[in-house]
Amino acid sequence: MSYFDDNRRARVDELLTLYPRVRSAMLPLLHLVQEQDGYLTDEGMGEVARLTNTTIAEVRGTASFYDMFHLEPVGRYVVGICTNIACMLVGGDELLEHATRTLGCPVGGTSEDGLFTLEETECLADCDIAPVVQINHRYVRTTTPDTFDQVAEDLRAGRRGEEIPPHGTLIRVRRSGGLRADHDEIIAERATAKSAREARSSQESK
Repeated sequence: MSYFDDNRRARVDELLTLYPRVRSAMLPLLHLVQEQDGYLTDEGMGEVARLTNTTIAEVRGTASFYDMFHLEPVGRYVVGICTNIACMLVGGDELLEHATRTLGCPVGGTSEDGLFTLEETECLADCDIAPVVQINHRYVRTTTPDTFDQVAEDLRAGRRGEEIPPHGTLIRVRRSGGLRADHDEIIAERATAKSAREARSSQESK
């Protein structure tokens, strides 16, 4: 029985057709695990290892390199507030401190209701609207305590779901597969093109 639910199992099959080597699908498969469970479970990483013909150690080692992956449970909404220099100068530290009170959790922690995890982040590349706040990797562009509180209130009330989906939902537009199915044909075309180049080079050298 597959670890993934029926909807995601179909997407797994699509992903595996995108790459000539299945191990190359490791990262998008990990994103599917996180989308389904909210974080990377041991069982999910084991399934990715099986699907990509790798080991659990390789999968865990890869996942632990990237900040977007979480190896422990997190809240439904992961709130990141930047405190790098541009954001710090316009109140990033103060907004982060305010967020701990509004969300009811310390930096690096999760609120008791399981809704929010708060993180202090490195530069989020939106410095013209600082201090920068992301929730589930979506810019919310709320720069004051009052506007931050409004976003938190909206999320608690179940509003803004279209704008900010649950943590783990990385993308909304799906790629279509087909690469592995056409792999032999592509390799043959490349071989033909290489032979043509070599023939031309041989003729030019005479």
